[in-house]
Amino acid sequence: MTDRKRTATDEQTPKPDGGYASATDAELSRASDSGIWYRQLLVVAETEYRLAVRGRWAVALTAIFAAFALGLTTFSGSSVGPEGFERTVASLAVLAVYLVPLVALAFGYDAVVGREENGWLHALFALPVERAWIVVGTALGRAVVLASATVVGFGIAGGFLLWEFGLAGFDAYVTFLLASVGLGLVFLAVGVLVSTLAREKTHALGISLLVWAWFVLVHDLLGLGLVAAFDLSAGAVSAMLLANPTGIFRALVLGALGAAGDAGFATVLAESGLSTGVLVGALVAWIVVPIALAAFAIRRRRL
Repeated sequence: MTDRKRTATDEQTPKPDGGYASATDAELSRASDSGIWYRQLLVVAETEYRLAVRGRWAVALTAIFAAFALGLTTFSGSSVGPEGFERTVASLAVLAVYLVPLVALAFGYDAVVGREENGWLHALFALPVERAWIVVGTALGRAVVLASATVVGFGIAGGFLLWEFGLAGFDAYVTFLLASVGLGLVFLAVGVLVSTLAREKTHALGISLLVWAWFVLVHDLLGLGLVAAFDLSAGAVSAMLLANPTGIFRALVLGALGAAGDAGFATVLAESGLSTGVLVGALVAWIVVPIALAAFAIRRRRL
């Protein structure tokens, strides 16, 4: 009877995000009392997922990916057949290099500092929950939303391509889709790290834009200039590629397309000699390392 009254009272208590207590809040409290780390992690992730869905982020991200992908595939003008399929996938890869990192950073830059400004982080820190699991759970919940939106959004365009071109070359599109998910998770992880280190949302937004400009624009230009000016060794080229997640993404897609003859820095990426396993491992490291750094940094954050 006492628990029922407490639950009824909690449901009428305004929460920092502007809503009211829910079953998820009660689950979080019970999970924190239990002290089981994976239960705390999953409950925080579920809470973050529900907040993102309630805020229409899932719908917005899916609509963005679907609109751009469908627009490009509809007006690409590629010929019917495997060659047309591969050219369309190559065009989608160029689009994804610019769009996916920007969307992922926009989705992740306020993961921590935004929650602090609206008071939600204070409520979480008041619970006996390890701060590291709060960051990891927040990143996990948002990762599920972003990955789902990427698969559904680009998958709609993939269904259109499948209907138009058939199964020939569809394996390259699957590789592109999975690589796009990985690229989005990388920049989401970087955005969470930036959000953990920044003291204000405006600072986090500015740093995120600089991160996007560096990895998407500046790094490739510098790399292309170095390759054109100097006779770099294969090891130097490989290190340059692995230092940029967008380069890893391009290498994976170009490897699936067999596009080693393309001009520009794409040729260097495709001919780097790195295996698919190494590229996938590097992409996973780009996801794990920023989250681990954010989990370490949150312990030193003062509200």
